[in-house]
Amino acid sequence: MSAATGSVTVPGRAPARGRRGEVVTLVAVCVATTLVMGLVAAINLAVPMFAASALHPGASQLLWIVDAYVLTFACLVIPGGAAGDRFGRKGALVTGLAIFAAGAILTALAPGVPALLVGRIVTGLGAALVLPNAVGVLVHATAPERRGRALGTWGAVSGLGGLSGNIGGGAILAAGHWQALFWVIAPLALACALWIAFGIPRSDRSPRSLDPAGTALLVAASVTLLTGVIEGPERGWGSRVVIGAFLLSALLWAVWVLVELRVRHPLLDPRLFRIPLLAAACVGMFVTFFGSFGLFYLNASLLEYGRGLSVLLTGVAILPLALPLVIGARFVPALARRVGFTPTLATAFTAIGGGLFGLSTATSEPYPVYALWLVLVGCGFALAMPVLTIELASALPAHQAGVAGGLQSATREFGSALGVAVVGTVLTAVFSATLPSAVHGHTVAAALATAPARHAVIVGAFVTGANAALRTAGAVTLAAGLVVVLTARRATRAR
Repeated sequence: MSAATGSVTVPGRAPARGRRGEVVTLVAVCVATTLVMGLVAAINLAVPMFAASALHPGASQLLWIVDAYVLTFACLVIPGGAAGDRFGRKGALVTGLAIFAAGAILTALAPGVPALLVGRIVTGLGAALVLPNAVGVLVHATAPERRGRALGTWGAVSGLGGLSGNIGGGAILAAGHWQALFWVIAPLALACALWIAFGIPRSDRSPRSLDPAGTALLVAASVTLLTGVIEGPERGWGSRVVIGAFLLSALLWAVWVLVELRVRHPLLDPRLFRIPLLAAACVGMFVTFFGSFGLFYLNASLLEYGRGLSVLLTGVAILPLALPLVIGARFVPALARRVGFTPTLATAFTAIGGGLFGLSTATSEPYPVYALWLVLVGCGFALAMPVLTIELASALPAHQAGVAGGLQSATREFGSALGVAVVGTVLTAVFSATLPSAVHGHTVAAALATAPARHAVIVGAFVTGANAALRTAGAVTLAAGLVVVLTARRATRAR
């Protein structure tokens, strides 16, 4: 069954460790998840520090400092889950945390941009092992009758990862050095690795092949697709590089499908997407993170430039978004069982899309008004995340729990990347068009460098662009959410 019908059908027996052991496992994997998801958001707060540092990165290099982690993470997360299924989910999770810590140390010690990018890539590799295997470990360590609630709690906490990154990252970066962010993350990741190594049980391994051909094609198709998405705002969506990346990606995806249909044990069987609820849950996760990371991308700059808040206060000011997630983590799975999968998601996407529209009208209003719209967006996340997590984890058998976690993580990261790209494109286009002809620059910092006396006009143009970007994100969320809800409704009726 799905969340709509009252139970989670994930085959497999959990180790008999009792509820206390299950709670320890749940807390451990939630901490690991918060670390890897929080870094995605925290790095955005450090961008002004990178730009002003002795590294002297250019505009394109700044973009890749942010996106190298996301690109590696998103492209390797499904193979990372498959590796956990094959070699051991607990071992893969511990290894991923160790690699994540090593990448953070390399980043902190980087003498130049190339070395820093290597550190970011290594950190992304570690994250690609952590997130899917956190789900795999949780599935196998929790009794079947309690898996739904555990997965729902994990889903809500994973939704808080970006908020934790904003708040925690803001507090750390208040020290004034971007390296501090990575020096704090590294020991936390190592401590979490030790906790998991000695505190949670092992689960059975799957004898399935890793499908090297399918893995290589999946990674290549994902890399080219995300390269096009990331380069779109910088080079223009009609540039040869971006169009070429999208065409090559489409070709690679087509070849991947053909290869996977012929393999006896595919990494990810394309026929799975014929399951309507699985397809709806994947698109739903994509849409949820499209809206959330589009907001995270804008929110810090809106609060810093538009309201004059410090980095620390900017991180704290997004707390209203977290309140519904914290409160709802315990109650949403039961609520979804009572009212149904489809109505819950319909309410969630309406709240997220409507909240984004509301925020676009409140950028110049007193902060309490802005905070109320953040609460509405948070209610949408609180409803969507547990339900989508349960549905995705329930779609595959327990011996593929890592792949299920990887699929969930991949849809999240692709949604996050596209959300940032689309919002960034709209912001830049409207900002540049709104600036006076005598002022030049595609960012607030660049425009202020050319005309420091026009501060108010430049910030006003930025706020106008941000409002347009929020409305765009809201419209996409509502439209795509409607498709998800209609698909889920048809699937539920057919079943």
